[in-house]
Amino acid sequence: MTSSVISNEIYVILGASGNTGSIVANSLLSAGKKVRVVGRDSGRLQRFVNKGAEAFTADMSDAVALAKAFRGARAAYLMLPPAKSREEQERDSDNVAKAVKESGLSYAVHLSSYGAQVAQGAGPVSGLHSSEQKLNAIEGLNVLHLRAAYFMENNLAASGMIHQMGILGNALLPELKIPMAATRDVGDYAAQRLLHLDFSGKQTRELLGERDLSMTEATAVIARGIGKPDLRYQQFPYDQVQQALTQLGVPPKGAAMYIEMYKSINAGVLVPLEPRSLENTTPTSFEQFVQEVFAPAYRGKVPIA
Repeated sequence: MTSSVISNEIYVILGASGNTGSIVANSLLSAGKKVRVVGRDSGRLQRFVNKGAEAFTADMSDAVALAKAFRGARAAYLMLPPAKSREEQERDSDNVAKAVKESGLSYAVHLSSYGAQVAQGAGPVSGLHSSEQKLNAIEGLNVLHLRAAYFMENNLAASGMIHQMGILGNALLPELKIPMAATRDVGDYAAQRLLHLDFSGKQTRELLGERDLSMTEATAVIARGIGKPDLRYQQFPYDQVQQALTQLGVPPKGAAMYIEMYKSINAGVLVPLEPRSLENTTPTSFEQFVQEVFAPAYRGKVPIA
């Protein structure tokens, strides 16, 4: 009797077609778990359905549909979509929390960010602080907030700039060392904790990547990896970065929010709280990321969504 109950337990994955969610979904499917993948676009969920997952189409703006998706689940991977504004981020986190509460979900791993202790003035990271607080207020929910480092994948956005301008630039200070993690390591860690459900109450865990890196150091690694030894990092003024983001299609409120995040990183406000340890250090080095992800994307001129 017991084994059939265990095999029928469903794990719900929000953002299953994204960088971390796809890793979580695939890991749980490989472990023989029943997985319900949630997303706005059923077509993007098809690859998981082909592996035995159940697809559930729902929008973050629909708390009723989300509650339905969570119903009867053993555990869930929670994340918010890339924010177009703080207002939208608040609305999304309200809906997720409401759905979690109404469904009676017992376990959740929530994708947050390092620096999520900063309640205001850190752009989307402060939105994740708010999301953590809402989930912490739910009685009976065991939740693990994964405060992930700056994603190595964020650097992929510079691919076109390197092709066109021969430089790599953003708003971060050149010599400021920050933790950078590969999204696959974050997804792997989330999947392991969901498989073991070895957390209780309200907990946080920072995931700080393999080591801290400055943008100057990261650019040097990219330069070697793509065979452009002269590639240099350039810090751009905030207004230029904001303009570039809007030109890339980021809504003005969203662009302003990311600038706020860059400012809080540069000012040393947005920082990790945990000392680096075996537990919060993840395996993929930036060199490995460049070799396996960045260089192929750069050479293939793959459009980075």
